[in-house]
Amino acid sequence: MFLNPNKSILRKMLTSSIVTVLLGLCAVGLVISLFAKDYIVNSKSNEMIRQAKQVNLAIQNQTGPSDRLKEQLRFFDEAFDARIWIFDLNGNIVTTSSKDEVNVGKVVSTKVVNQVLKGEPTIWHQSEGFKEGMLSIAVPWGKDNDVYGGIVLHSPLKGMNETIAQLRETILWVTLLGIFFSFGVSSYLSWSITRPIQQIDKAAAKIAIGDYSERIQIDSKDEIGELATTINHMVEQLARVDLEKRQLNQLRHDFLANVSHELRTPLTAMQGFLEALQDGLIEEGARDKYYEIMYNETLHMNRLVDDITDLMKLENKEIDLVWLAVDVQAMLSKLAFKFQPEAELRGTFIHCLVDEFPPQAHADPDRLEQILNNLIKNAVKFTENGTIELKAMAVPSEGYVLITVTDTGIGISPDDQGLIWERFFKVERGRPVKHKGSSGLGLAIVRELVELHNGSIRVRSELGIGSSFEVRIPLYDSRPYVQPLVNLAGVG
Repeated sequence: MFLNPNKSILRKMLTSSIVTVLLGLCAVGLVISLFAKDYIVNSKSNEMIRQAKQVNLAIQNQTGPSDRLKEQLRFFDEAFDARIWIFDLNGNIVTTSSKDEVNVGKVVSTKVVNQVLKGEPTIWHQSEGFKEGMLSIAVPWGKDNDVYGGIVLHSPLKGMNETIAQLRETILWVTLLGIFFSFGVSSYLSWSITRPIQQIDKAAAKIAIGDYSERIQIDSKDEIGELATTINHMVEQLARVDLEKRQLNQLRHDFLANVSHELRTPLTAMQGFLEALQDGLIEEGARDKYYEIMYNETLHMNRLVDDITDLMKLENKEIDLVWLAVDVQAMLSKLAFKFQPEAELRGTFIHCLVDEFPPQAHADPDRLEQILNNLIKNAVKFTENGTIELKAMAVPSEGYVLITVTDTGIGISPDDQGLIWERFFKVERGRPVKHKGSSGLGLAIVRELVELHNGSIRVRSELGIGSSFEVRIPLYDSRPYVQPLVNLAGVG
C-alpha cells in the first residue's frame, strides 16, 4: 500500500518542476536573445549614424576626392573601426578609407542613393566587397542644402554576433543553473509533502486492519499538518469507539450470561418441584410448602424481568421524569412504616429522623420513591438486630437535598464498594444463603435514576459496622428556608 516510487508524487513534482523551469527559461532566453540582437543592432546603427555625421562635418567643405580627404577617411576608419565609402550623386564610389582602392568606381544601390539624396539615413547589411558581413549605414555628404553625394560606414557584424553568442551562452548557463536549483527545491518540497503522505498511508494501512496505535508525527502547520491532526483525532475516535464496542459486547455477553444464570436457578427448582408433584412423589401435606416455594421463585423472576426492563429504559433514555416538589421526609416516613414489619422480624428498628424544616426535592415522586425503596430494602436485608436510620436535610448553599440511609448491618468490603453499582453484582456472595434472592440490579437502577435526576450517590461502609448511602437530589427551591413546611403532620 506504500507509494510506488515510479508513480510517486516526488517523481511527478520533480518532472513537472524541471520541465516548467526548462521551458520557461528557454522561452525567456529566446525572447531576450531576439530582443538583445535587435537592441544591439539598433544601438550600433545609431552610433554609426552619429559617426557618419561627424565624418560629414569634417569633410563637408570638400566637394571631391583628394589626398587630404583620403587621410581624413583613414583617420576616422581607425578611430571608429569602420570602413568608409564616399559616393557621388550618381552612386559612384569616388574614394574609400582603405589603402587599396578595390571598391572605387563601384556603384551603390540606387535605393540607398535615393534615400540619401532625400536626406534620410539608410541602414542595410552589406556583404559584397568584404570577406565578412557588414552592418552598413549611409548619410548625406554635403553642407546645408548642398548635397555632393553620400557617406557610407561599414562595421563588421562579427563583433555583434559574438556578443549575441555570449549572451545566449550566458542564458544557457543560467538555464542549467535554474534547472539544478529547481531540482533541489523541488526535491525538498516533494520530500516535505511525500514524507507525511507516506506516514498517513502507513497509518491508514494499520487502521484498515484495526490497529489504532499508530500516530502521525508531523509538525508543519500547513494543510498536510492539519490533515495529519484530523487523522490522529479520527484514529483516537475510532480507538475509543472500538473500545466502547468491545466493552459493549462484553457487557452484552455478561448480561446474557447473568440473566441466564439468574433465570436458570428458579426455573430448575420449579421444574424439579413440578416433576415431583406430577409423579406423585410429594405427600399431600407437604405440597403447600412446595407451592409456596414455586410461587416465591415466580415472584423472583418477575422482579428480575421488571428490573431488567427498568434498566434498559434508563440506559436507552426512554424514561421521562415528572418534575414536582417532593416532600422527602414524608416519603421516608411512609417507607419506614412499610419496611418496619420486615425489619422487626430481623430484630431491627427503623428510625426516621424528623427535621424542623422538611426539605422539598425537585424530582419525580415515583422514581425517587423507587430509589429510596431499593436502598431501604437492602439495608433491611443485610441488618439483623440493629438499627436503620433515615434522614433528609436541605443544603441550600449548594442547592440539593441530602438523603442518608444508614444501617448497622454487615457492611461492604472496600474491594466491593466500587463494584456494587455494576449490573448483577451481589455483595452477598460468600454470605449465608438466607441473604440471597436479589437480582443484583437494584443499585445499578438506583445510580441510573439518581443521575437522571442530575444528582449523585455515594456509599460509606465498613465490614461488621454498617453502611451509609448518601443521595443528593436538587432542591425544589434553592433559596434559604424561612418557614417550615407543614405537610408532615401526623406522620411519625
